[in-house]
Amino acid sequence: MKIKQVTDILEELAPLVHAEDFDNVGLLVGDVEAEVKGILVTLDTMENVVDEAIATDCNLIVSFHPIIFGGLKKLTGRTYVERVVIKAIQNGIAIYSMHTALDNVQEGVNGKICEILGIAHPKILIPKKGTIEKLVTYVPLKDAEALRTSLFEAGAGNIGKYSDCSFSTQGTGSFKAGEQAHPVKGEIGEIHYEEETQIHVIYSKSHRSRILKALFENHPYEEVAYELFVLENTDQNIGMGMVGELPEPVDETEFLERVKQKMNVSVIRHSRLLEHKVNRIAILGGSGAFAIEAAKGSGAQIFITSDIKYHEFYKAEDKIVIADIGHYETEQFTKTLLVDYLTKKIPNFAIRLAESKTNPIKYL
Repeated sequence: MKIKQVTDILEELAPLVHAEDFDNVGLLVGDVEAEVKGILVTLDTMENVVDEAIATDCNLIVSFHPIIFGGLKKLTGRTYVERVVIKAIQNGIAIYSMHTALDNVQEGVNGKICEILGIAHPKILIPKKGTIEKLVTYVPLKDAEALRTSLFEAGAGNIGKYSDCSFSTQGTGSFKAGEQAHPVKGEIGEIHYEEETQIHVIYSKSHRSRILKALFENHPYEEVAYELFVLENTDQNIGMGMVGELPEPVDETEFLERVKQKMNVSVIRHSRLLEHKVNRIAILGGSGAFAIEAAKGSGAQIFITSDIKYHEFYKAEDKIVIADIGHYETEQFTKTLLVDYLTKKIPNFAIRLAESKTNPIKYL
């Protein structure tokens, strides 16, 4: 396999268009046309991980966090980032990062936490904006059904639990073919009027290229008239964090003890306990202070996240328990998620879970 084939598979799970604007995802080091000998999956790409890739003959590292986040102006080996990049290049090792692209899908980071903690019926906590687009096109009446079907097959027309959704109106289109044109309808130099169907379909932003491919391949006209719109509607299946239910209510302390055990956590920093039973839990892997208000608004009694600062705990306001379990700890099972996914997709390929430890935080 080539690296491009592997990254295409990863982007079926977590399309890069769903990553946050500030992020740096995708292939950070390497050639998409290089052949893959083995894949090493890790949370962070540090020097010891590159050493492990070399030792295990893996020339593609699939990492959750991007080793290159800001711009690199020099490659002198003075920082850990520069040393990782230099060593990877010297040894022909590619590095691919998923980060917030994987955060923003249901089967990603937060879905895995819900699975580990037994949180049922999870829904997206903060749906992401700008992920739904609409295509409007114009086609002769007799060709409308075939074109509509091809757009559906490419992934258009899905709304929640419904598929093949569209809206159509009929009207009259006009055009005059120029000297170099090869019109399907009408004559060169003459204005032609055609009874047409105007078709509206929505689709996920991640499907745009294949929707347009289907449009151009199946539309009868030489020049296709179409319009694209980004909608303000939010996709309830794409976004940050999750909120769901426990099978039955439990004491706050009992649930937090369960979190410590299931998530392999040494210590939990939390706001004041409210002495209530809890059954609705909000989750956001990684740094989640920005989602405190959303967690409160969701009706959750406990919010599991990390990197909460001193004054941010006050935002609980005795309406929710904020529990900071550690950044690495919230994301640690992402590696297993990716190994399991890749193993199912390419079962006859060498895919390894990195053994190298990358958590920079230690506890006494």
